[in-house]
Amino acid sequence: MRWPPSAARTRCSGTSKAPDLRKTAVLNVVGLTPGLIGEHTPNLKAFAERGSLASVGSVLPALTCSVQSTYLTGKLPSEHGVVGNGWYYRDECEVHFWRQSNPLVQGPKIWDAARAQDSEFTCANLFWWFNMYSGAEFAVTPRPMYPADGRKLPDTWTQPAGLRAELQRELGTFPLFEFWGPGSSIRSTQWIAESARRVDERFDPTLSLVYLPHLDYCLQRDGPTSASVPDNLRAIDAVCGDLIQHFEHRGARVVVLSEYGITSVDKPVHLNRLLRGRGLLTVREELGRELLDAGASAAFVVADHQVAHVYVNDPGRRSEVRALIEAVDGVGEVLDKDDKRRAGIDHERAGDLVEIAAPNAWFPYYF
Repeated sequence: MRWPPSAARTRCSGTSKAPDLRKTAVLNVVGLTPGLIGEHTPNLKAFAERGSLASVGSVLPALTCSVQSTYLTGKLPSEHGVVGNGWYYRDECEVHFWRQSNPLVQGPKIWDAARAQDSEFTCANLFWWFNMYSGAEFAVTPRPMYPADGRKLPDTWTQPAGLRAELQRELGTFPLFEFWGPGSSIRSTQWIAESARRVDERFDPTLSLVYLPHLDYCLQRDGPTSASVPDNLRAIDAVCGDLIQHFEHRGARVVVLSEYGITSVDKPVHLNRLLRGRGLLTVREELGRELLDAGASAAFVVADHQVAHVYVNDPGRRSEVRALIEAVDGVGEVLDKDDKRRAGIDHERAGDLVEIAAPNAWFPYYF
């Protein structure tokens, strides 16, 4: 489970000083928390000890797309609009996750602000999300190919476009199926790290943003107390050590941060099944399988780990829906309009109600 309070931390090498536009590398080691730094992470431990430590305030929801957008804009989801890893597009009557167009993140980004101060500033975005068609001069991000026969083939999108062929020639095809899910491995993170090194050597950007996801996915798959954690910590620590050495040798200030921490949960809360049982959620059958028909549903939930957006297409049933959900064991909070505003998530993309799970619970999407 992803949980925001006190989960994200920042480590900076060097002494505290006023912000400037000197060469900087930001390593986003997702899932890293202070409690994981120790005997299994000698490189990160040494880096933290010779640098400084600062706490980062929590963001709701504590999810990759939302937190990264907050880091890059300095705004909360109520302003930049990224209310989760996905949301309900009311004009399309469809739910979409993991969209990639940068204009979906509303407002100027850190590279826009930096370039306004220094026209020579350049940015390389290595796998941070919403990476396509932004103002960053250099970009590498996963972009599968979807042929007409239904296949999904690993590939990347780059800026400049010719960088794609160069990286794939030198590093091989990006191992997409080892990036997310049960098949995730250190190979995808190593590929990203090597691409960051090559982009830095070729273009020498002022700011390099590097996404290193390995720890996040193995902690979700195996659990934060599993026997595999030490090996996975050593694997990500080796990648971080190499990158820290590379960027510091190039004269860069290095920042290591995380988006959230991972905690154990043991209680699934099936809100969509509840709504379906009360006749509020509609499904359709396609080739013998059921699919959520969001546009035809009076109410449904877009579930994302510890947060659930409840979209109520029938305004007359909003009170009924809220009462149903508030009574469910495992629902910690139900946020209405005023609560969403106080939580910094009152954007038109957010659900009419936003649920936060109890500390030991999470929201599956099953219906």
